[in-house]
Amino acid sequence: MKKASTVLVLLLCSVMVGCNKSNQINGSSMKTVNRSISHIKEKLPLDQRIEFEVSFWTLRDEIRSNQEFLDAIDGKTPEQLIETGKELFAKRKSSGNKEYAQYESWDQMITQYSQERIDQNRKKTPDARDKNPPARVDYKMHAM
Repeated sequence: MKKASTVLVLLLCSVMVGCNKSNQINGSSMKTVNRSISHIKEKLPLDQRIEFEVSFWTLRDEIRSNQEFLDAIDGKTPEQLIETGKELFAKRKSSGNKEYAQYESWDQMITQYSQERIDQNRKKTPDARDKNPPARVDYKMHAM
């Protein structure tokens, strides 16, 4: 009985530890990184989601080696990744990077990206193909 309760406690602790890391990026491989990034993005609000995505891709652009990137991103929470993104933004802006010189601050860049995302999701003009009725798929059936 004592062994069973010990095993049960250990099993419960391992389940709790596994569930606790659901908000962290799993950097064991590129496949798990992509899976955990997708899972985390689903839970974030839109404004934080864009910051998260921009930070992720800024860090990926900074670190080209897969293994170094995996080591750098493993175990990070969305908040930690966003802080890293802000640091990289400040570093690139101060170095005179043309891409970042157009923005006054991180918040302005995120606001512009958010607006671009909203504009992408809107249909400006309806597609002409949507006005026509769909093609018929029923055929004349001939008796044999």
